[in-house]
Amino acid sequence: MIEKHQEEFREKVRAFALEQVEPAAARLDREQKFLEEHLKPMADMGLMSMLIPEEYGGKPVDTICYSIAVEEISRVCGATGITVAAHNSLGTFPIIKFGTKEQHEKYLPRATRELVAFGLTEADAGSDAGGTRTLAIKKDDHWLVNGSKCWITSATPAFATVATAKTTDDPKDKRITSFILEKAWKGYSCGKKENKIGLRASDTAFLHFDDLKVPFENQLGKVGDGFKQALITLDGGRISIGAMAVGLGQGALDCALKYAGERKQFGKPIAAFQMVQHKLSDMATELEAARLMVYEASRMKDARLPFSRHSAMCKLFASEAGRRATEGALDILGSVGILDNKYPVERLWRDVKLCEIGEGTSEIQRLVIARDLLKSIGM
Repeated sequence: MIEKHQEEFREKVRAFALEQVEPAAARLDREQKFLEEHLKPMADMGLMSMLIPEEYGGKPVDTICYSIAVEEISRVCGATGITVAAHNSLGTFPIIKFGTKEQHEKYLPRATRELVAFGLTEADAGSDAGGTRTLAIKKDDHWLVNGSKCWITSATPAFATVATAKTTDDPKDKRITSFILEKAWKGYSCGKKENKIGLRASDTAFLHFDDLKVPFENQLGKVGDGFKQALITLDGGRISIGAMAVGLGQGALDCALKYAGERKQFGKPIAAFQMVQHKLSDMATELEAARLMVYEASRMKDARLPFSRHSAMCKLFASEAGRRATEGALDILGSVGILDNKYPVERLWRDVKLCEIGEGTSEIQRLVIARDLLKSIGM
């Protein structure tokens, strides 16, 4: 299923992750320090512009290669993996997909080296994105935006955010519209960096818009199309979260295999015991199945086939398989697994939980899948 150029790409990203990302991962997690030191190397590598066309300075790859990149980076550092995924899938994608030529020319070249965020979630609009309260009122020569977005990945370092807002204060009208908002504008501010259980080297914060003047040319697509745009964006983003979960789970399996071969009990490595072998087998089997689901959804996306159900399936299965793999690794390492030491299993375990929450919880994925299934029987 994987072609030669895709395996070569994996080897290239794997080498980069081991040389550039892994050595700093534990330190950045302990310090809860944003991974700014990785941004330039990743930009030089093309990891910030995997969806951006070459004419704007991007280094585009197919979706399988993109998923491989997120997987291999997450294998050593989930915080770096989600920063890459959120920037490409959520930040730059809507501008590429729905933006005008003028918006492409203005924002995409800069996005090859600087982060773009995605602002959909609000305190009262998480799974129910239609409950958005951020409001954009049309004035003579601009939109005036007021509201807040919460739990936004890369909120602080991003130079711009693709954010949604209602364009009417009618409570019965739930239509929302997307805008490209710039950090440098007066009225745009960031909250404090959140203290998270995992992915601690990634930046997560609130965004606040206080009488933010937005030029008409920064409206993204048509008025009222924001919800549809968000769903399309999330379809692709879920593939990358699935890839991230596979990477985190694989990183945990790597640790468990190494430790099981080194740790001796009753005169032999614990890898010789059938119970440990069974646990390793289950972890490897589930991760391989999840990986193939991610690649199949990626292939369908590239082939321009309907892939919403498959992206939800791969995100659902991979996130739960990744969580089970990290738990299994903790079981194998025992007391060593819960320590901050040369085995990063406890960090991977903390990191992977986000994959069951972000870009639609596992419960929401099941609803997406069920709704698509029920269409076949006319419901």
